[in-house]
Amino acid sequence: MKDNFGLLTTLDGLFSGDRNSVLTLNEFLEGFAGRSFAFAVLAINIANIIPSGIPWLSTITGVPMLYIVAQYFAGRPVPSLPLTIGKRGLPRGKLQDFLKRARRFIQWLENTVHVRYEWWVTGMPRRLLLLAWAMDVLILALPIPFDNFFPAWAILFFCFALIEDDGLMAMLGWVLTAVTACWTVFLLMVGHAAITAAISTLKGIILG
Repeated sequence: MKDNFGLLTTLDGLFSGDRNSVLTLNEFLEGFAGRSFAFAVLAINIANIIPSGIPWLSTITGVPMLYIVAQYFAGRPVPSLPLTIGKRGLPRGKLQDFLKRARRFIQWLENTVHVRYEWWVTGMPRRLLLLAWAMDVLILALPIPFDNFFPAWAILFFCFALIEDDGLMAMLGWVLTAVTACWTVFLLMVGHAAITAAISTLKGIILG
């Protein structure tokens, strides 16, 4: 069995140093190496986890996630951000203070999400998971009303699975992906029926 990915250890290493020095987004992602894609998608996706009612939020966040996922499938080692965004960052002092406050939560997260049932995240199951992950991101980005909750949670679980090689998180991701597919088909059918009914009504009004 593999060792757990040390999230707290990684953050400690990235945030350490002169409190006045700045850690850029590019440096932050490089520190996560191969896990940087899943971590970046996870960070952007957080806004969709709790229903907020903000119009177009899933599309606004989904498009950058699609951009990151496309880079992963293109074989990039880490996500490539636009220069003006990648050079932005925060002073390490603020990040160190944040890590002190978040340490107990991160330790709980590491104990909850960890390496197990590895065959779900290796070989062919992993490749299928990546395709399902990309599909969930695509569905989230599409402007389909009421269709962001289930794919957002599926993406969350798949990201945890990819970051920690956690097969249980992969299973939960697959369950939510199946629910997402069924719910999306239902919404599309309802939408098609509503449009057809609206057109029939308009024809009846116009033609008398």
